[in-house]
Amino acid sequence: MYAKCGALEAARQVLNDLPVQSVVSWNALMTGYCQKGLAEQVLTCFEWIEEKGIPPTQVTYLCVLKAYGIIGAADNAEHIHCEIARQGFLESDDGFIANALVDMYAKCGSLARAQQLLEVLPDLDVSSWNSLIAGYVHEGFAEQALHCFQQMSYEGQIPDEITYLLLLKACGSICALEKGELLHKEIFEQGLVLNNTFLGTALVDMYAKCGAFRKAEMILEELPAKNEGSWTALISGYAEQNQAEHALHCFERMKSRGFSADEITFLSVLKACGSIGALDQGEKIHMEIARQGILWTDVILGSALLNMYAKCGALAKAERVFEELPARNIVSWCALITGYAHHSQDEQALKCFERMQDDGLSADAVTFLCILKACTNLGAAERGEQLHDEIAKQGLLGKDAVLGNALVDMYAKSGDFAKAQQVLDELSDQNFVCWNTLIAGYAQHGQAEQALKCFEQMQQKGISPDAVTLLSILKACSSVGLVDAAYLFFVTMKKRYGVQPDLKHYTSIVDAFGRAGKLSKAIQLIQETNNKDLSVPLWCAVLSACEKWGDLNAGKWAFQHAIQADKGDPAAYILMANMYAAVGLQEHAESIDAPRIENTTSLGTGLLA
Repeated sequence: MYAKCGALEAARQVLNDLPVQSVVSWNALMTGYCQKGLAEQVLTCFEWIEEKGIPPTQVTYLCVLKAYGIIGAADNAEHIHCEIARQGFLESDDGFIANALVDMYAKCGSLARAQQLLEVLPDLDVSSWNSLIAGYVHEGFAEQALHCFQQMSYEGQIPDEITYLLLLKACGSICALEKGELLHKEIFEQGLVLNNTFLGTALVDMYAKCGAFRKAEMILEELPAKNEGSWTALISGYAEQNQAEHALHCFERMKSRGFSADEITFLSVLKACGSIGALDQGEKIHMEIARQGILWTDVILGSALLNMYAKCGALAKAERVFEELPARNIVSWCALITGYAHHSQDEQALKCFERMQDDGLSADAVTFLCILKACTNLGAAERGEQLHDEIAKQGLLGKDAVLGNALVDMYAKSGDFAKAQQVLDELSDQNFVCWNTLIAGYAQHGQAEQALKCFEQMQQKGISPDAVTLLSILKACSSVGLVDAAYLFFVTMKKRYGVQPDLKHYTSIVDAFGRAGKLSKAIQLIQETNNKDLSVPLWCAVLSACEKWGDLNAGKWAFQHAIQADKGDPAAYILMANMYAAVGLQEHAESIDAPRIENTTSLGTGLLA
């Protein structure tokens, strides 16, 4: 009685006072612990049963298997599995033990073992299949979950509502729209949606995650019984697919229909506000959360709120929310640090990181990434090396290529190429991004020979260069006057590397010709291109060369094209004014005055006369 009512301490006391402690009494207590999710207490009870020599029953083993599933201890459960088989429970029971074994292995992530049991044990029902499918979905193996459903159907098992819930989640996670539509058809034919709001919500969620929002909206409108979860599924889908405006509009519709948002809804709309900088809307949502009184009881929601303020640039408000949080975790610290880093407040980001460490929290990969960026921006190489040591101690470098790339970038930008190369050599996943970072570092420091050597090493390792790689090579050659080498790379990009030159490549090669005084070659290249939408940076590269070599006529030509490309870009005006001044045409230079540059107003045609 006490165990069923949840009064487990009282139940334990009664059991201790019993003159004879039967297995039935122990089972009652263990069942109570199971219902509360207290796995360790269940296993402690089982140890006492074994010590007292009390023979366990089917109920005992059901509790123990559930406990092992909760704590994810499949290895420890193997001996229980053997004992169950030895005592003949797998053959004599009505499927409960077998189902519990499959469920336990699936929850522990031992999916191959669960699959093996499913294939060899007789009389397993749909709940065992559901356990295995749930395991695959939970571990991120959506394709295997869908394959398991095919196998289940082949063996004549009829899916239930739980099966469909799991499969729809699997389809949504991998955007398997066609398979999701087939499941929808099955569900509709069985009339399950009419009686099950959860299935309706799962359908909305699946279609939204697959980007089929018209279908998701239609399902939502047709649901006979909508709830907050149904609306939240659609709002979350919009937010995840970077359709923030739609997410916020859907949120307003939800409220106008009389539904109240819950924590999950607020998480999605705060994400939407942060992604588009909708500060006013975010503040209104903050007020709604405060009215419901849920902010200070939910650290995840608090972290989402400060993340929204940080992304909107309202760092003072983000700090206020942060200071008022009753508990802080790595997510809340990371949100604030990321906000500082994103808005170029690198010193503040570093101070915040140090405060986090003083609080005894270890940084995760995302936090390290932000702080490395801050160190790179500040040129704080010594602090960056300390971070490198911390990252290595946590074993993160071998697991996260993005983190490795950030370290390569930091060392390369500080000019410590030996360290940058060392980090690259130690990376298990040497992708083209890391190589590009190192090559770009050499290019920025004018070390063209090293950039070219690195370019060769990259190809020797079987990594093909991309557009970014070749842009760095062009810049490296340009910076040291290797104009012929740069041009050779440019004209063979498509044939040798399969990369079509874009405007950035044209700008770089034009800059190379300009630096070398080959203005006619630069102009010829521009005139030969079929691209009529040339950008201001390209024309500014010509203007810069014209200024350097005093070619006023070519400069006028480039300037005219630059302002046609973008009248609002001040760079061309500044270069043209400088050129006029350099050749002694002060009157023309002064006519391109500061107000015109600042306000990016267009020039009259008289300037080019």
